[in-house]
Amino acid sequence: MRAAMTRNRCKGIAAAAATLAMAVVLTACGGDDGADKPEGKPQGGSTSSSDNQGDGPTPSEEDETQVIASIKGKDGIEATISSAKREAGGFVTVRGRIKNGSDQIWAAVGWQGTEQELVNNGASMAGASLVDQQGKKRYLILRDTDGRCLCTKFEGLSPGEEAPFFAQFPAPPQSTTDVDFQIPTMPTASIKISG
Repeated sequence: MRAAMTRNRCKGIAAAAATLAMAVVLTACGGDDGADKPEGKPQGGSTSSSDNQGDGPTPSEEDETQVIASIKGKDGIEATISSAKREAGGFVTVRGRIKNGSDQIWAAVGWQGTEQELVNNGASMAGASLVDQQGKKRYLILRDTDGRCLCTKFEGLSPGEEAPFFAQFPAPPQSTTDVDFQIPTMPTASIKISG
């Protein structure tokens, strides 16, 4: 009889230990909002007066007064590029500002590109790309597993308003420093990658 009681006690202790271990594992796996944020992947949120589509940190601000290229589109829309920086995670971040020089609200029509996966990004830099002319390769905007671009999303710019932007791309080989930055509906700009 004593042996039976000892076995039951051991089973109870084992069950309690397993329950405690499971509680620890579930607590360790829990997140702040259930969203997975893998390490080492580029993160970005909107830096304009727009809907912040990402929960990740906003790319660090750089000197926006520097101009490495300027693109003037139709209807008074101008994109000024302040940097194209090679990041440690194997990607390139292009930053700059958009200015609405027109007399109506601008909503980045067509800038999301024609790729089916990117269409739901709305008014954004999703259709932007980098082209390595020497390597004959085009680098499309990075996106998360839900198809959201790692780029700025715009709500719309009023006449005369400006907003910062960023767009992240896979990095070309280290030897490639000169690339073309393309935004749908805008002329191409040649830029130099730093870092």
